[in-house]
Amino acid sequence: MISLQFQLNGESVSLKTPADRRLLAILREDFDLTGAKPGCEVGRCGACMVWLDGAPANACLLMAWQLEGRSVTTVEAIAADARSEPVRAALAECGGLQCGYCTPGLVVTMTHLATRTPRPDAASACAQLAGNLCRCTGYGGIQRAVERLFPPPASAPAAADPSD
Repeated sequence: MISLQFQLNGESVSLKTPADRRLLAILREDFDLTGAKPGCEVGRCGACMVWLDGAPANACLLMAWQLEGRSVTTVEAIAADARSEPVRAALAECGGLQCGYCTPGLVVTMTHLATRTPRPDAASACAQLAGNLCRCTGYGGIQRAVERLFPPPASAPAAADPSD
């Protein structure tokens, strides 16, 4: 057993737990934060995505001993942050939601991308979302949401065609 302290959704928390216990279990069982979902449990599906020190990380891969002094932000806090509203709206309006199991992980990752400077373009954002799997939507709606959130930079006006 280890005693650890870390920030959870902006609050300082203390916990005594086995060192090899996964963050996903800690969030769900000790803090009743169930937004991060158990999926593959090997870091491939993104259903358990959280921010660790402000960057996306799979909660299923993080052990208790890695949390000391760190900051963990879950989808519950991210969804309450106004910066996630455009992400949630784009997913809803573009058909990027179906059963909702992958949605928390998508919101966590897409909000991180949307708040970065410089913002990625849609192709780069899609590449960074590759670790978030969805078994329902066929990805079309998610792709449309990404394209809405990360449009290409405005191009310069085309020169007039002299043959016109």
